[in-house]
Amino acid sequence: MSQALRRPLATSLVSLTLSAGVIGAWLALHIFAVWHLDAVTHPLLAVLCLVGLTWLSVGLFIVAHDAMHGAVAPGRPRLNAAVGGLALMLYAGFSWRKLIVKHMAHHRHAGTDDDPDFGHGGPVRWYADFVRTYFGLREVLVLGGSVILYALILGPRWPYVAFWSVPSILASMQLFVFGTWLPHRPGHDEFPDRHNARSTRVSDPVSLLTCFHFGGYHHEHHLHPSVPWWRLPSTRKTRA
Repeated sequence: MSQALRRPLATSLVSLTLSAGVIGAWLALHIFAVWHLDAVTHPLLAVLCLVGLTWLSVGLFIVAHDAMHGAVAPGRPRLNAAVGGLALMLYAGFSWRKLIVKHMAHHRHAGTDDDPDFGHGGPVRWYADFVRTYFGLREVLVLGGSVILYALILGPRWPYVAFWSVPSILASMQLFVFGTWLPHRPGHDEFPDRHNARSTRVSDPVSLLTCFHFGGYHHEHHLHPSVPWWRLPSTRKTRA
């Protein structure tokens, strides 16, 4: 096998492995927190679970985002759709088709009135627009139905379903701040090009913790949308 063929295959294997790792870690921590953790007896552990689930929920969305660009399994659209759809369902019951259409529109019209992610006013109003764009009747029904089902199964333990809803909400704020507002807010400094996107210059560990590199390397993502999240730091090094 030639080096040119091995490189995409290796990238695909790494992306699939990391995607499976994020999804598997979220499922394991979710099951532990909802079904087995006594938050009253172990409050510090409960807080750590909330923090971990919030970060992994950000990861679920980033996995789905990579899948939208075909970066989870290059050249295999059905596998990308399957992985991305699963990640979105676990995150908040989102529709794969709805999000991929809106995200492609974001890339075509970034920072303009035709951009579904673009908001007006301050960050609070922009976040409210962001939520209205992506959280609709489907998500209400899926999440509401899940809460009811959990309550019926768990009985007195049903408040522990907060280990799903709270991390999802916190993750949406994290994704908005580091993946949308900071990279695309106008008037802060000039954008480098027509993509109307900037990268937040932070260290790689901070970039990973905040938004799986989609804040620290957001402009690079718009330049190289098919590059998976874990390879984004290499795009800047390549250009340097």
